Amino acid sequence: MNAILPKKRVNICNVPVDTLTMGQTVTMIDQSIQDGKPVHHVVINAAKVVNAQTDPELKKSIVNCDIINADGKSIVWAAKLLNRPVPERVAGIDLMERLVELAAARNYKIFFFGAKEDVVSKVVETYRARFGNGIVAGYRNGYYKKEEERDIAQQIAASGAHILFVAITSPYKEIFLNTYKDIIKVPFIMGVGGSFDVVSGKVKRAPVWMQNAGLEWLFRVIQEPKRMWKRYLVGNSKFIYLVIKEKVRQLFSFRAVQSPSQVRLSPKDLDTSI
Repeated sequence: MNAILPKKRVNICNVPVDTLTMGQTVTMIDQSIQDGKPVHHVVINAAKVVNAQTDPELKKSIVNCDIINADGKSIVWAAKLLNRPVPERVAGIDLMERLVELAAARNYKIFFFGAKEDVVSKVVETYRARFGNGIVAGYRNGYYKKEEERDIAQQIAASGAHILFVAITSPYKEIFLNTYKDIIKVPFIMGVGGSFDVVSGKVKRAPVWMQNAGLEWLFRVIQEPKRMWKRYLVGNSKFIYLVIKEKVRQLFSFRAVQSPSQVRLSPKDLDTSI
């Protein structure tokens, strides 16, 4: 692990997360790119924690990352409830935007991989209009056959990118990055989920007040009820169950430690030495 800044890693329902702010995360990434030390980044939310309980490959892909941020407000709340607080939410899309700005300032190049062709090309067009052609190392849509994965990884490696954003659904993006990062060899790699859809204008992001209230998931369900209702409503319910289960276990463990066992000592067992 490339520890540029001191950081602490805690567990939320047996899934690790780093106690980093947005500013600390950006600083670590910037320093790693300058030093040429590859960093694999991931964000976790309620759905990812739930899925990691039964998907060992996803769990491995998360654990192997150098930086793990709390993407969902639910993770921040759960961390506080479990007495393992993280300082703030570091949303994947917000981090991506910060890194695009950083790339423009530092002359870093970005490879954009994922989403439909019209979406990813719109993202590239948007960022080129804002920051110039030099920011783009290349791009490719996220529709491919399994046997094409290695070729895609080699295409990204040959692009000369400093940053790779992968906008593919979980767990495929996490597993792809964990499998091929040694071939890709881009200094910084991260999955960004549906962020390309937001940047391209295909999907609207929740108002700030809903983001701050932890209701961004509800806004997504309202926009795409058929596709999102099960993921969020069922997934969030499972996450709440896991957190409550962990809290109960934590409370019982605490009480067990606080209740001394009653052991009878004979006089010869007592230490009377001075």
